[in-house]
Amino acid sequence: MSSRPNSPFSPDEYGLRGVSLDLYLRQIFAALPAEEVRALSRAVHDESKRRELVYYHDGNIEVINVLLRPVAVFSEQLNYLHYVSQTLLGALKRMPELYLKDFQVRRIVPLEEGEAKWLWDTWGASHNQFHTVFGRLDAIADFTAAFAKDSLSFIEPNLVGAGGIHLIPASEDTILGTVVPMMERAAPDLELHKTDDLRETFMQEIMDHAEATGRSGRAICFIDPKYEGDGPNEQESLMHFYRGRGIEVYHADPEELYIRNNEVYYENHLIDVAYRDYEVRELAEMEQDGMNVRPMKHLFRQNQMVSSMAGEFDHKSCFEIFTDPQYSQHFTMDERNMFRRHVLWTRVLRDTRTTDPMGELAGLLEFTRENREFLVIKPNRSYGGEDVLIGPSITQGDWEAAIERAVGEPGAWVVQRLARIPVYEFPVLAMDGTVQTTPFYVVYGLAPTKYGLAILGRASQKQVVNVAQRGGMVAVLVGQHKHQIPAPQMPKDNS
Repeated sequence: MSSRPNSPFSPDEYGLRGVSLDLYLRQIFAALPAEEVRALSRAVHDESKRRELVYYHDGNIEVINVLLRPVAVFSEQLNYLHYVSQTLLGALKRMPELYLKDFQVRRIVPLEEGEAKWLWDTWGASHNQFHTVFGRLDAIADFTAAFAKDSLSFIEPNLVGAGGIHLIPASEDTILGTVVPMMERAAPDLELHKTDDLRETFMQEIMDHAEATGRSGRAICFIDPKYEGDGPNEQESLMHFYRGRGIEVYHADPEELYIRNNEVYYENHLIDVAYRDYEVRELAEMEQDGMNVRPMKHLFRQNQMVSSMAGEFDHKSCFEIFTDPQYSQHFTMDERNMFRRHVLWTRVLRDTRTTDPMGELAGLLEFTRENREFLVIKPNRSYGGEDVLIGPSITQGDWEAAIERAVGEPGAWVVQRLARIPVYEFPVLAMDGTVQTTPFYVVYGLAPTKYGLAILGRASQKQVVNVAQRGGMVAVLVGQHKHQIPAPQMPKDNS
C-alpha cells in the first residue's frame, strides 16, 4: 500500500503535484469576487446547520465552523495513511493483554483502581482472540511535501467516543454540495470526491463484530451521557441516519439499560452490540456512587461492547511502549518499522534513565530540562488540548515548573518530541465583511476501519488545535487534476 510499483511519478514529482494541487485550490479562491465568497460562506453555514454539524456549549447550539477551502489528498496518500493507521490500531488493541501480563507496562500506562478492577473482572480469553476498537488517531502530516510520508507523525490515540463518525462525512458532504461545484466550474480539469464514508465503514465493523461474537440479531445501541447537553450530539444524528436505512439502532444513557435473562435490554429491545461514548473510569465512579452500571459491565464481559476495554489504553504513554526498544519483543517487524517512522518519541515524565529521540541513554529529567526547544509536555490522558505546554512557546522557568509538577504526579504527564505542524492558507470573512487569506495550523484525526479511512481535519490559529476549543473543521477530500507545472524557459537568442 505504501507505493505503486508502476507509478510514473518519482517522490519529488509527487511532492510537486501536492504543492501544485494545493496552489491550484488557493488560486481558484483568489480569483473569486468577494460577493461570491460571502455567498459561499453563508451557504456553508446553512448547510452545516442542516446537516447537524453542531456543538453544544452549556446547552447552547453552535454551528461548527467549516472552512471554505478543502484540503486535497491523492488516492495513493490515502492508501498509505490507511495502512499505517490500521497497523497502529492493531498494536493498541493488544495493550490489555500486555498490561495484564507485564508489570512494567502497567507502570507506563497506569489505570485507576476502578478501571483496573473492571479490566480484571471483564477481560477473558475470548477478548484476546477477537475484540473491536473504533477510534481516531490524531496525527500531523503535510500532504504537499515532497516526501509527504515522512511528514506523518502520530500525536496521540483517542479510542473511546473519539467523535467524527457523523462529523467527518457531514463536513465533506457540506463542502461537496456547496463549494466544490463552484471550484470545478472554475477549473474543469479538477476532480474532488469524498473519502470513505465513515458512517458506512463504521457500521460494517459493528455488523462484523456482531457476527464474530455469535449474535443472532443486529440491534445496536449507542450509549453516551444522553442528557448532558454538552459537546457534539453525534449519537442522536447517527441513530436517525441508520434508522433511515433500515438498521435497528437505539440511543441510551447507561441507567436506561437493564438485564433480563442474562441479556441487556433498552426499552424492551434486546441489544446485540453497543458503542460507547463513556470511559470506564467514569463508569467506575458511577458504580461507586451507587448508580446501576451492571448492564454496561455485562456488555464488556460478553464482548458486546465497542470499543472494548482496549479503549481505556488511549494514554499518550502507549507511545512509550512503541518507541522504547525494551518493549520491541511485543511487536512485529512491520509494526516496529512503522513506529520508528511515524510515532513520536514519548516518555512518561519521571526520574529515570531511558533512550532519547536519537537512541542514546540519558537521564529523562535532565534531558527534558535541556531540550525545551523541541519538546512538549502533555497530560497523559486528558483530551481537548487542555494543559499542553509547547516548549518553544514558554519560558524556561515555566518549563521547569511543569517538570516538577509532573514528578509530583506520577504517571500523569508525558514529554513528547515536538512535531512541526503544517500551515495552510484559507479564505475567511473578516469582521468588516472583507475576504482575507489567513494562515491556520492544521492537524488530522485518522479514523481507520478495515474497510477504509476517513480523515477529520481541524484548523486553528493556535498550535494546540482542537474543535472543542472552538477551532474549525477542514474537509479533507480525495483530489486529482491535470494542471500542468510549467518549467522555466530560457529566452530565445535572436541575435
